[in-house]
Amino acid sequence: MHKFLRAIGFSEIRKRDLELITEDIIEHPQFMKITRDSEGNEFAEFQKEYGNGFGITVRGTFDSEEKFHMEYYYPYACGDEISTQEQIDIEKHAEKESYAGVCDEMRLGVTLIFYLQNVAEYLAQKKHHLDVDNIRGAILSSLSVSGKILLPIEQKEEREKELNHKHEKRSRLLAEAREGNEAAIESLTIEDMDTYSSLSKRITKEDVFSIVASTFMPYGIESDQYAVLGEILEFEVITNELTKEKIYSMNVECNDIIFRVLINQKDLLGEPAVGRRFKGNIWMQGTVCL
Repeated sequence: MHKFLRAIGFSEIRKRDLELITEDIIEHPQFMKITRDSEGNEFAEFQKEYGNGFGITVRGTFDSEEKFHMEYYYPYACGDEISTQEQIDIEKHAEKESYAGVCDEMRLGVTLIFYLQNVAEYLAQKKHHLDVDNIRGAILSSLSVSGKILLPIEQKEEREKELNHKHEKRSRLLAEAREGNEAAIESLTIEDMDTYSSLSKRITKEDVFSIVASTFMPYGIESDQYAVLGEILEFEVITNELTKEKIYSMNVECNDIIFRVLINQKDLLGEPAVGRRFKGNIWMQGTVCL
């Protein structure tokens, strides 16, 4: 049973119910793509939505008698807008025909790794020898099974302008450091030391979440899962059409990266609202722009 099924409203699903659902997706898909996989097999991707922008994808191969064999399934959520325009590399997972997107997103400070959603489209482009080695841009989305709502940090408009200016300067320095500029590397090192010193003094008197506005850190042993803290830009309540469970859909801004988060109403502590912050663990997914 996939851990993140509950994020799209299947919190009480049983194994037999899941078998019936996957059979229905294969027989009556809303979206279907067929191409050749990395080993030359006829590879198929079937999808069915159970609400606005989320559902289940089934992937597998056809044999010589045109009989479909399911290899795996996963719950998905569709993003709303392009989240990053950095260079993206696609890497195949070792155990099955699934892929990860990898990019150095300077705004996050870590290598961004996400579970690739449009695998069939990517394989089709690769099969026809189209340019898949220079991919730029991805629409990110995520699923969560654990989260809470935090109040925002109160900041004056002048302070926000100052922070924006500092962030632009840091982004410029990071870009130069990536090109090997030693002066930029030294400036970033000194800046980090000053930040650490300032935080060490403030943390003795203030709560950490009143100091840190947003965070994006790897979580656990899975490379595409993260612990995030970010501002809610918009949200809505969606109903799973099959189970009738309520799901929160939120557009979250985290370290200037905007992505969609879906979480079951049962798993979110607090009431989301625009301006408040979402703190939780997520499984990052993404569609690359081909």
